[in-house]
Amino acid sequence: MNNPKPKLKVHVISMGCAKNLVDSEKLMAQLKLGNVELTSSPEEADIAVINTCGFIEAAKRESIDMMLSQVGRKAKGKLQKVYAMGCLTERYRDELAKEVPEIDGFFGSNQMGDVLRELGSDLRHELLGERVLMTPGHFAYLKVSEGCDNPCSFCAIPLMRGKHKSRPIEEIVAEAAGLAAGGVRELVLIGQDTTYYGLEQYGERRLPELMSKLTEVNGIEWIRLMYAYPAKFPLPLLDVMSSNSRICSYLDMPVQHCSNDVLKSMRRGISQRALYQLIDTIRTKIPGIALRTTLIVGYPDETPAAFDELLRFVADVRFDRLGVFMYSQEDGTTAFPLGDPISQKEKERRMKMVMELQRQISEENNFRLIGSSQKVLIDRLEGDRYVGRTERDAPEIDNEVYVSARGGLRVGDFIDVDIEDASEYDLYGTASEKS
Repeated sequence: MNNPKPKLKVHVISMGCAKNLVDSEKLMAQLKLGNVELTSSPEEADIAVINTCGFIEAAKRESIDMMLSQVGRKAKGKLQKVYAMGCLTERYRDELAKEVPEIDGFFGSNQMGDVLRELGSDLRHELLGERVLMTPGHFAYLKVSEGCDNPCSFCAIPLMRGKHKSRPIEEIVAEAAGLAAGGVRELVLIGQDTTYYGLEQYGERRLPELMSKLTEVNGIEWIRLMYAYPAKFPLPLLDVMSSNSRICSYLDMPVQHCSNDVLKSMRRGISQRALYQLIDTIRTKIPGIALRTTLIVGYPDETPAAFDELLRFVADVRFDRLGVFMYSQEDGTTAFPLGDPISQKEKERRMKMVMELQRQISEENNFRLIGSSQKVLIDRLEGDRYVGRTERDAPEIDNEVYVSARGGLRVGDFIDVDIEDASEYDLYGTASEKS
């Protein structure tokens, strides 16, 4: 009798954003349930599958570098095959096939079924909510929609992900329940534009209803909202957020800029005055809410005066969390014909100025917390200290809390921490005696 041929081990590499990560997790679940052996170790793998990112130039280069790295391992006999899928391959498949011909197959962002077939499995639609988490087991990203209908001039996401498509409420809640049953305690809601949720499917924005239903899922203690688009923001959402303790007092709302001229050129659908009014409404409805935003510097129409406006805006609003991207010219976008007139050096200077201002704001905010007690979710053990987050901090991108404890803590625990010290982006404390 012939011995069965050993299974090939597959290693999935996820690049870019959390939305890509969810796709990778679902791919891995399909492979696992399709009797394909997975490995988290690149050294043990026979096949590498790279889920690429094509958001901005730096992300594209990172994905290409990963492809080159893996085909290099293949050339040395350490891998049998390498496949690439996702946003970058959706947009540049033909070019990539010429540039990296050693890749054994290219698949777009909506071709999971084709990837599975190539790896000897089949797409099982009844299992689309199943995932193999690549995050720590106590938190997970929950994608509520795919694609985007917003016309932002700088953004290529609609070219890679298509038009906005909301997932049914029942499907999302069922996935959340499955995650909770597996030990997840924090859900991080994501999409290209979460506040658009439901409009194309139900004829109205249904994010408030969805979030209300998610608070009823047993086992979930924190629900965090990311990627809220400011134009046509659904104000009833604020009532839902303020009335339910399971929804974090936190909102990620990328505003990108504040100059009216730049906002108009960016096709953001909102004015500077409306931005100020919306932020004031949010803070009035939810006192103490942590606001995160992202900005773009070096956009072609960002004059020195417009950049000065942006600095004043950051100083006025005092966002709790803030990230900055340097403008990346993307072919196929409506901003592409504007060119890329601002030098890389000037973009870097502007980014550093914004981040230095934000560093000062963050430091002042953190020092005010010394002497307070904060509820913290423990993410990991690092040396002899635990590291966690407050509800004011999203995983992987925001501040952390370093916790001294006498033992007995576990990753995934919620504890009270007495804050004893602070720095620009971190807090330091001791687990409270009552924890």
